[in-house]
Formats: sequence, C-alpha cells, structure tokens
Amino acid sequence: MEYISSIAQLQNAFAKLPGVGRKTAQRYAYAVVTMPQEQAEAFAQALLDVKKQVKFCSVCGNITDKDVCELCQKRKHNIICVVKEPKDVTAIEKTQCYNGVYHVLHGTINPMQGVGPNDIRIKELLARVAEGGVDEVIMATNPDVEGDATAMYIAKLLKPLGVKVTRIAQGVSMGSELEYADEVTLHRALEDRKQL
Repeated sequence: MEYISSIAQLQNAFAKLPGVGRKTAQRYAYAVVTMPQEQAEAFAQALLDVKKQVKFCSVCGNITDKDVCELCQKRKHNIICVVKEPKDVTAIEKTQCYNGVYHVLHGTINPMQGVGPNDIRIKELLARVAEGGVDEVIMATNPDVEGDATAMYIAKLLKPLGVKVTRIAQGVSMGSELEYADEVTLHRALEDRKQL
C-alpha cells in the first residue's frame, strides 16, 4: 500500500515521532486507514486541539493550557527543581515527594549538536533566582554527559547569588533518562541529593 501517497505521507509523519520506527509507523498508518471516519476525525481534532491550546508556562516553562501553570500558582517558590524537559516534571511528580516548583530548560548544553547556554532557558532561571526568595535549586537534569555539564555550568552561575545548589543523587544511573525511572528510584534520588 506504500504506492498510495497519502498512506506514505501518514507513515512518514508517524515515523518522525520519537521511538516510532518504520514498521510501527506503518502499523499506525494502517490503523488510521481502517478506523471509522468519526474516530479518524476525532484523532485529527485532538492533534489540532493540543497544538492550539497547550503552551509553555510563562514562569517555569512546563506545558500548560494557561499563562501560568497550576504548580507555579499553588506552590511555594523557595525550592526550584531544574529539569531538561516537561516530561521530567511528570516523572518527578509521580514520586509525590517533591512540593516545590520547577524550571524546564528545554534542552541541555550539547556543543556537538550546536546547543549552547543561550539556546536553553538558563537566563530565565537566573532571573527567577535573582528576584529573591529561593533557598535551593535542585539540578535534576539527566545523569549523562550533557546533563552533568549543564548542571555544573548552572551551579557555577548560581553560586554568586548565594543560593544552595544540589544535584539529584544515587538511584538514577549514569546515561539513563528520568522519564524511564520508577517512582521509588526518583524518590531516593531526590531525597539523597548532594550540594554542588
């Protein structure tokens, strides 16, 4: 069926999603072809709705459908947990052991891919801390080369501001991604964080 251009286009669109290979994209495309018209329209509408309604919080950078996310509205701002992506907020929230706010960088420093400090939300974090009232910043970037480099870089920038900077500790193995860690492991990593 790949000779039908609309199926090939749909397959290519699915293949651009993270973790979706060629075979899975093909299965997804065939599933759309065989689903009832109403279900396909609802699927397409859900995609359009999420693109129209979901945005980034003006304070922390997490995903929300408001200007300021619910976490930033309801929690005290004296502890900020810095993460790479919005999905990392979800992973930490599942632990139910953290009650501060977040700061989503939307990436990590990675010179090999041309991502420098000005390409992620470091300036916004520094501005939040400079406003005062922040006692601690927890660096919860992934425990890989880029995550560690980003955490150390930010820690150096925060030290002159007189804020305690900690790093999540044991439990999260080097090279892993936070979204795949279970709640107990993340809970232990947050509880055992170390000052940088």
